[in-house]
Parts: sequence; C-alpha cells; structure tokens
Amino acid sequence: MSIIKDFLLQLTLMVIPIFIYFTFITERVKSEKNRIVIMSILWGISIFICMSFPVSFGQNARLDLRIIPLLFGSLYGKFGSAIFLSALIILYRLYLGISLGFYNTVLVLLLSLPVILLFQKAFASSNKDKKVKIAVGLAFYYCIIGITFFGVLRGFSIDYLKVQIIQLIFVVVVTWFLTKLNEGIRDIHQLRLEMQNSEKLRVISELTSVFAHEIRNPMQVTRGFLQLLNEPDLSNEKKEYIQISIEELDRANEIINDLLSFGKPSINNNERIDVGSQLQRVVKIIKSYSLSHNVEIKTDLLENCWIYGNSQKLKQSLINILKNAIESMPNGGIVWITCTFTSDGFIKIIIKDQGIGMTKKQIDRLGTPFYSLKERGTGLGMMVSFQIIRSLKGKVQVNSEKNLGTEFIILLPQIN
Repeated sequence: MSIIKDFLLQLTLMVIPIFIYFTFITERVKSEKNRIVIMSILWGISIFICMSFPVSFGQNARLDLRIIPLLFGSLYGKFGSAIFLSALIILYRLYLGISLGFYNTVLVLLLSLPVILLFQKAFASSNKDKKVKIAVGLAFYYCIIGITFFGVLRGFSIDYLKVQIIQLIFVVVVTWFLTKLNEGIRDIHQLRLEMQNSEKLRVISELTSVFAHEIRNPMQVTRGFLQLLNEPDLSNEKKEYIQISIEELDRANEIINDLLSFGKPSINNNERIDVGSQLQRVVKIIKSYSLSHNVEIKTDLLENCWIYGNSQKLKQSLINILKNAIESMPNGGIVWITCTFTSDGFIKIIIKDQGIGMTKKQIDRLGTPFYSLKERGTGLGMMVSFQIIRSLKGKVQVNSEKNLGTEFIILLPQIN
C-alpha cells in the first residue's frame, strides 16, 4: 500500500502544473509559440517533482511517473519541447549520481524518444479517440522498455516486477485519463471561441439587413446618372473619371451582396449533390479568370461523391475559395483540386495553390469579419464560404506556409 500511496502523491503533485496551464495560461496567452514555451516549462516542473519524490524499493531502486509529463510535453509541443524535457531528465538524473539507474534512464530514452517523435505529427492531426490510443500505446511501450532494461541491468525478481507492474498500470490509466481531460478542456475552449465568434456574426447579420438596402438605393441612382453623363463628346480624362466611379460603385455593390448573402435568412433548397460534378462546373466557370492570371487548374475528381445540401451555396463557397487561390499567385502557378472519400464517411475536397501562403496567426483569423490579405479585400467572401460549409455540417482545415502555398481541406458528410 505504501508504494501505491507514493505513486498517488507523485500524481497529485504532477497535475498541479497542468491545472495551472489550463487555468491561467490558455486564456491569457494568445501566441502559440509562447504557449508551447510555457507548457514545456510546466511539464519540466512536473518531471522535476516526479523525480524528486520517487517510489523507492529494493536496493537503491527508484521508479516515478516522469514518462507522463515527457509524453504530453512531446506530443502537444514541438520537437524542441521533447529535446528540452529529455535533456532535463538526463541532467537531473546525472545530478542524483551515476548508477545503474542513470544508465537505465539513458537507454530507455534512446529507444523511446525517437518513437514518440515519430508519432508526434500523427498525434497532432488525429481525432480525440485516436489521440487517446496513441498516447496510451506510447506510455505502455515506454514502460515495457523500462521494465526490460531494469531486468537486464539489475536482474529479474518477482518483488521488483510487482512494483513495475503497478507503475505500468498507473502510467497507462493516468495517461488515458489526462489525454481525455486535456482533449475535453481543449474542446470546451474551442467551443467558447466559436460561441464568441457566432455572437459577433449574429450582430453583423442583424446589422446587414438594416443598412444594406438603404446604401444600395442611392448607389444605384448615382451609377445611373454617371452612365448618362458618359457621352461620346466628353474628354478622355472625364470619361476615365466616370469609368473609375462606376467601377468603385460596382465594387461597393459586390460588398453589399456579400453582406446580404451572410445576413439574409437561409433558404433550405437542399438536394442530393454530386460534389465531383459540381467542382467540374466551378472549374469551367472560373477557367477564363484563371487563364487571365496565368494560373493552370489541375483536377483529380472521383464520381458519385454525394452530399445533401444547397448546390448554389456550395458553388458560391467553392468559387470564393478557388478565386482566392488564383489571386494568391501574382506570378501565376498551378492550383490542384481533388475530390476523394475518407474512411470515416466524409467527402474530402482539397484545393491547393502555390501562392504567397499565410502564417499561423493569419490562418487563425481567416474567415472572421472584415479580415482579408488582399489590399482591397473585405474578407466577407471567405466569411460567407465558411458559413456555407458549416451550414452543410462540414469542416474546413487550412494548412499554409509563408511563400510555399496554401491548402484548403473541406470535409462534407457523405450520403449513399
């Protein structure tokens, strides 16, 4: 019982930095880089606590739960976090003295850390259930490696094996629980952000219905008089001024149309849609526009990619995204469009360009009201596109790197 009590004490002390992170850091620190640094420091404190209060048994044998903060720091952080935490373990173990335990620590890390780093990217892109399986599997692997080297260096015995089995059970159960807890808190945080954004969008949708039509009426009158003034005997300079005025009024009208598309009530004319056929139509519509920008569009579209929704709205969303992809390549390039199935029942649309790309901060703001990377853009087109995809119960994922291009991944629920 004393061994279990020691493990429980370690667990209690170890989770304190975790709750500090989620209580005080997540909401206040906006920069992802700063969050990772703070998270690595807190996981390092957890490792220090675990190694400072080990479970001692036998002849100078020590066990602790250091794998849990090491695992979480490596999976949720970056490569640098994993190296920092591993170095901390080795240096602190070296400070405690060179012994069989030190060699055991180094050997286990040498065999475990590469495997953890190998799964780091897969873990980041997985859903909640798969993340739990990966974390539990890696924790189990680490413990088995530790038990093996412990037995090789010190010799196998029933008493030692009992303690190590208790540690393995503790590590696996606690890893499962903390991964579930961590993902649950992340979901709540993301839901809160979405609710805040939804409230902003609701206010905008109410405002658009109030002032959009009032602005459009005098604009249409002004445009009509400018067209009447554009007579053949006018000087070229005056004609140019009138043409510029008409173009600016047309641009303002496009902005109002985007606002109305966002603000007006949704009309559900839903039907079965073949996404592959819809994408082919979109490519035909925008082909002349892409050629004028020296952009080539390459497609790989499967047939019978059926979803249930409004075909006009889907077309509008795809055109907006594809138009942005074309405009992101001022010197021309290639846009790839693919439509495939996923194993979990979604239609997967990928639109990838070779454009100027975006930073992580820019990606996070994409689709929010009045945010655009274009000099004369309003961001309303992308906002409407995101809203349409959400209305189809779909998801949007954006991957991008500065000067390397952008990849839009759209997932829409498949129907038979």
